[in-house]
Amino acid sequence: MILSFFDQFESPLFLGIPLMALALTLPWILLPKPCTRWVTNRYVTLQSWFIKQYTQQLMLPINKPGHKWALLLTSLMLFLITLNMLGLLPYTFTPTTQLSLNMALAVPLWLATVIIGMRNQPTASLGHLLPEGTPPLLIPVLIIIETISLFIRPLALGVRLTANLTAGHLLIQLIATAAFVLMSIMPTVALLTATVLFLLTLLEVAVAMIQAYVFVLLLSLYLQENV
Repeated sequence: MILSFFDQFESPLFLGIPLMALALTLPWILLPKPCTRWVTNRYVTLQSWFIKQYTQQLMLPINKPGHKWALLLTSLMLFLITLNMLGLLPYTFTPTTQLSLNMALAVPLWLATVIIGMRNQPTASLGHLLPEGTPPLLIPVLIIIETISLFIRPLALGVRLTANLTAGHLLIQLIATAAFVLMSIMPTVALLTATVLFLLTLLEVAVAMIQAYVFVLLLSLYLQENV
């Protein structure tokens, strides 16, 4: 029986129980926890340095009231990176290929930024719906367009993450299948295909990290507009 290429994106079941919850909690187990000692191992020190540098870079363009989101955005970044990277290992499942999970992350966070803007600076938040100097005849059309673009933001966040990871996984599986089939027919072509597969795997590792960064970066830009 030939399985579909899309079977790898189905949520796995064990005794009828979906393993999505286990896949979501596993990344936190892999991250070492900083301790109160002054001297720690190199891994924890490197991790703490990376988190500090990333948080400073992320919060640099955001106004001071938005710095309360530093812990949330940094945690989300690490969470998405570990989920995306774990999905590249054999016999694993990538939860971020599920649009439902990505929308469950994108919609509440985007809605929180909008609510913060409406509560703290309603005039400036509503002012984004109408650019300054707009001709009177274009005002209703522009307001409708800007409102639609505002509500499309969470959908774009979730679909972008899902589409990039799904496309990368599918491409890796297709090339791996081709290399396996060509191994007995044309070994030279199979070797070249395996080389392409190795390079594509490196690219997918980069995509897994970049897409997590882009997801959090866009959220920080939405937050910057509302604080």
